[in-house]
Amino acid sequence: MPHFSNSVKLKYVKLGYQYLVNHILTLTLIPVMAGVLIEVLRLGPAEIVNLWNSLHFDLVQILCSCFFIIFVATVYFMSKPRSIYLVDYACYKPPVTCRVPFATFMEHSRLNLSNNPKSVEFQMRILERSGLGEETCLPPAIHYIPPTPTMEAARGEAEIVIFSAMDSLFKKTGLKPKDIDILIVNCSLFSPTPSLSAMVINKYKLRSNIKSFNLSGMGCSAGLISIDLARDLLQVHPNSNAVVVSTEIITPNYYQGKERAMLLPNCLFRMGGAAILLSNRRSERWRAKYRLVHVVRTHKGADDKAYRCVFEEEDKEGNVGISLSKDLMAIAGEALKSNITTIGPLVLPASEQLLFLLTLIGRKIFNPKWKPYIPDFKQAFEHFCIHAGGRAVIDELQKNLQLSAEHVEASRMTLHRFGNTSSSSLWYEMSYIEAKGRMKKGDRVWQIAFGSGFKCNSAVWKCNRTIKTPKDGPWADCIHRYPVHIPEVVKL
Repeated sequence: MPHFSNSVKLKYVKLGYQYLVNHILTLTLIPVMAGVLIEVLRLGPAEIVNLWNSLHFDLVQILCSCFFIIFVATVYFMSKPRSIYLVDYACYKPPVTCRVPFATFMEHSRLNLSNNPKSVEFQMRILERSGLGEETCLPPAIHYIPPTPTMEAARGEAEIVIFSAMDSLFKKTGLKPKDIDILIVNCSLFSPTPSLSAMVINKYKLRSNIKSFNLSGMGCSAGLISIDLARDLLQVHPNSNAVVVSTEIITPNYYQGKERAMLLPNCLFRMGGAAILLSNRRSERWRAKYRLVHVVRTHKGADDKAYRCVFEEEDKEGNVGISLSKDLMAIAGEALKSNITTIGPLVLPASEQLLFLLTLIGRKIFNPKWKPYIPDFKQAFEHFCIHAGGRAVIDELQKNLQLSAEHVEASRMTLHRFGNTSSSSLWYEMSYIEAKGRMKKGDRVWQIAFGSGFKCNSAVWKCNRTIKTPKDGPWADCIHRYPVHIPEVVKL
């Protein structure tokens, strides 16, 4: 009981400290305003009239004051960045015919790597500990034995994923293709000619003056890079709509060799894509789901190890694949530290910033061995969307940011149901939170993604309105089953 009593007291001391520091301005102003009000009440009506009459204003002073106020207000509103709204988004849900249960995946691995049982065994161990479920999907070309990663098959996958997501977005928002002013498509590993953005323009007959961009080679964090690019463009193009399409095309990038570092992506990456509608139109404010608050990007590419930790190359037999370094998690941790150092002052309450500053000063001046204070980001955000890159990524971020199981639930369940869908995984996670009915007006969401290069990118959104549980979307037919227990090892 003494330990429990002490912990309760400590909890209330911490809550009291947070309230005091976060509301210091209010708590200071209230006594001052009360004192002024009491002093005014002590004056009689005649004294108040005399005080007013003693103030002499002529017409020139009044006009100059009005002009100055109008000038300052105009400069403020002209220099203020435009608000960027996320009207809605749609995620692609693969058909059941593309489903790849563990048994199917391992059978294909045994047949495709029949002369290399050690590679098959390695993939089985990875899959057992991956956190993926039995309903993840791979494109049709990968279902063949051996796989047929042709250009035609890759284009086919791109068309079904991107067009399905776009069609869902048009249906949900009522947006017409001719109303799109900016189009950004990001796909890291498949970059055909004409580009994927040109493919979308051709399909929907978009306007000839549309501003289109196609981002490739930027890894799983490219979705937030696209959001950042859209934000910058919307700042300089008033009254515009921007559509961002995030996906990764699996067909041409399925590794068929035996290098372990290159076999790992085969076990984790799956089909997926998302289309997002952003707008700076004031008329969209009332129906938009979210408002974009911050985007923070960190690039560690100057370091050689970071640059090569996710690297596309050929193996000894000439098979092209993505090689994942053993240093990946350590490099991701360093990138995350740099990112949260930048985003912390933008989002953390004053109480957390003060504690962090005092600890930093204490380590510099008194004792360098003091344990560094990790800010409590739960004070800044209600929801966390951590890129579902793999179980190890989610575990590491949960540990470093001291998050609860509920905070990383959306990430774990997305990995289980859809696998690593690269840059679009953040939107499946956002959709999960909405499907659970947890997204309320004023809630703040932190999206965190990692990508080759090496990059760590963050986006902060604020919920514009309480979101009703959607009747459609990627989770519509299975949300009642989640969350599920995911064992450390699934014996195959």
